[in-house]
Amino acid sequence: MSIMESMGKKEPRPRRSFTPEFKAEIVELCRRGDRTVGQIAKDFDLTETAVRLWVTQAEVDAGERDGLTSSEREESAVLRREKRRLREDVDILRRTTLDSTGQGNILGWCSESQALARTVVELRRDGVKVVLAEGRQVRSFR
Repeated sequence: MSIMESMGKKEPRPRRSFTPEFKAEIVELCRRGDRTVGQIAKDFDLTETAVRLWVTQAEVDAGERDGLTSSEREESAVLRREKRRLREDVDILRRTTLDSTGQGNILGWCSESQALARTVVELRRDGVKVVLAEGRQVRSFR
């Protein structure tokens, strides 16, 4: 048996989430300067990398460092999720158009919003009820 085999593999730590209040408390401890970031991380059973990231993000939020603030990061994440969902919706509608008409997809040359509008018109012409959700607003076409 080799040394590497006898050491065994460490089980990865399950991902944990922390409240903003807890993170702020840890950041404050780091800013006091009584202890090093490594000591604080060890005392609270945290990774040093996570603590350093929290401190950096707090500095960005306070305007002490360049970068995206927490609210800007959240907004960006929301917009990326919405964009992905809209692309999926357009893809589904394109496939539905192809399936319902039995013809090739002629929508490849136009923008996604144009493709969505054309698909709704074509589905309405075929008598298919179309329901589109946009934020909290739901539109139904027949």
